Amino acid sequence: MDTDYLRRFLSDTSKSRKRNEIRELLKLIAKPDIISLAGGLPSPETFPVDELAEMMPTLLEQHGIAALQYGITEGDIGLREELIRLMIESAVEGESYSYLTTAHILILSGSQQGRVLSGRAFLGKDDVVVCGLPSYLGALGAFSACGARMSGIPLDDEGMRTDLLEQRLVDLRRKGVRPKLLYVVPDFQNPGGVTLSIERRHELLSIAREFDMLVVEDSPYRQLRYVGESMPGLGGLDRDGRVISLYTFSKILAPGLRVGWAVADPEIIAQLNMAKQPVDVCTSCLSQVVIREYIKAGHLPAQIQRIRDLYSVKLKTMLDALDERFDPAWGVRWTRPEGGLFLWVTLPDWMQATDLFQRALEKKMAFVRGQAFHCDGSGHNTLRLNFSYAGVEQIRTAVERLADCIGAMVREAPRESRAAMKERPLELVTGDHALEQFSWNLALSEVVK
Repeated sequence: MDTDYLRRFLSDTSKSRKRNEIRELLKLIAKPDIISLAGGLPSPETFPVDELAEMMPTLLEQHGIAALQYGITEGDIGLREELIRLMIESAVEGESYSYLTTAHILILSGSQQGRVLSGRAFLGKDDVVVCGLPSYLGALGAFSACGARMSGIPLDDEGMRTDLLEQRLVDLRRKGVRPKLLYVVPDFQNPGGVTLSIERRHELLSIAREFDMLVVEDSPYRQLRYVGESMPGLGGLDRDGRVISLYTFSKILAPGLRVGWAVADPEIIAQLNMAKQPVDVCTSCLSQVVIREYIKAGHLPAQIQRIRDLYSVKLKTMLDALDERFDPAWGVRWTRPEGGLFLWVTLPDWMQATDLFQRALEKKMAFVRGQAFHCDGSGHNTLRLNFSYAGVEQIRTAVERLADCIGAMVREAPRESRAAMKERPLELVTGDHALEQFSWNLALSEVVK
């Protein structure tokens, strides 16, 4: 069909979408000889294939009709009850979920659906969403698809800078702009790997209350802590009913099941439910029954521990390799996550991650350029590394290849550029201007889950 002919049928949203260079890079990354630290894929070693295979015959015999039929949009009530029990049992000091009922929970077809539904329910053209610099690309895409504008707040080692958040909101209020949503990944943030401190969790909720915003708390990695103590989630600290907490089984069980859940005030859940009804009618009943029975059988705690044991080794391997292979004189910095799947690398200001990516591909390794996660287009000298998918030896080899590439760029750099790198700030990211138009295509989420 002729492209010009087809264009007259497209919606305004479709007309504004753009293809991205990453589409073509995906073809390169997919080659078998490339070691990819780009994706956010769980390791197949963590999939409980044997346990699920053993369960399936009995599950289908006892629950086959319900599992293969349509279900209600809100989700299987038995699964929602199990989730309430799990959340209450796993609550840490300062966190309360004792008030939860099934009306507080909506089962999702993956947590990305929660981001999309939050946008559809509460955002319109030119509404403003406040997010981190950097932020998860899938969320930026979901909100911008509704016509919303993004305003980014820099992060440091304690997560979103709440002092800068408050100042930004004051500035926006003076201009007559009142953001609707605040998006945050408090635990082992994707892509930064940093965790929001307990003080900032309280400050963030106080600021949200003062400026009357809903908070979208994205928590796909909360259970994947390898060192340190868990902190209360924003939803568990919330006393105003303004937090929408999103969770998923993709990182703690299997992404192919495509099941997540949202926890929020029943009135918010009702709005998300109405937004979900025309999208998929209901989440896969078979997947819901599988997960419900898996939890009831008591398998989940051991499953999560297996994942922690495996990923903690991989994270240590990556950090050790970075410490060993990266010369401190290069001026490269990286975060040291306490959990999750990712760490964040900041190059000298003069260095372009795009140039480094091309060199890395020639060395048969890949990462994701950090600029993709910045709603304002900044982050040219940043990149994200994933440690969950590749094997231990692959991680060591990939870091060695990356170090070779960076070392070569440093040696080739003009003398004045190499001197300037000693003066660069210690912040995680740079830039904090609001987005006027966000055009990254969600197809990029194929590599940046």
